[in-house]
Amino acid sequence: MSRAKQHSGLMTEEQYVQGELSGEVKHEFVDGQAFAMAGAKPNHCKISGNVYRHFGNHLVNTTCYPCVSDMRLKTSTGSHRYPDVLVICDDDFVDNATLTPTIIVEVLSHSTRKTDEREKFLEYINIPTLQEYVLIEQDIVSVIVFRKSNDWRPDHHYIGEEVTFESIDLTLSVADIYHRVINDDMKAFLG
Repeated sequence: MSRAKQHSGLMTEEQYVQGELSGEVKHEFVDGQAFAMAGAKPNHCKISGNVYRHFGNHLVNTTCYPCVSDMRLKTSTGSHRYPDVLVICDDDFVDNATLTPTIIVEVLSHSTRKTDEREKFLEYINIPTLQEYVLIEQDIVSVIVFRKSNDWRPDHHYIGEEVTFESIDLTLSVADIYHRVINDDMKAFLG
């Protein structure tokens, strides 16, 4: 989801948390500033939904569970983020924010690509419990998985291939992740 600067002045983390707990609009918090979260496009929703559904079905009889973009994540830098999908296996929460994700998934868009690939990447890989960080394109078919077990090096996956989420022992086809998504790559694959 894209974000727009909401507040012109700096605020404390306590002020931000109180606003999130009592407000109706979600904001990410970075370097003392709150950014309102904007809505997502249909392909973004389909990809997030597909990943969430497959993760949820797979994890039904385990201690792990998936969450969609309503779950706030507090990083070690003090930022607060709303990943598109995450998997939690350890219920460690502070002010309704998780501290212990196992997998984080972000669906890329033109407005979020830089933040997801750089800023969030550096914040996320420093979370001790995180095992996999996944970036999924919505305008083309491309899934990139960064794994702690692989020193956070990228592993690229394309249409016709499978992706294994090692930390939860789940393998999905790239086509399952992109089910019902309409972009040129999927049209060519289905055509």
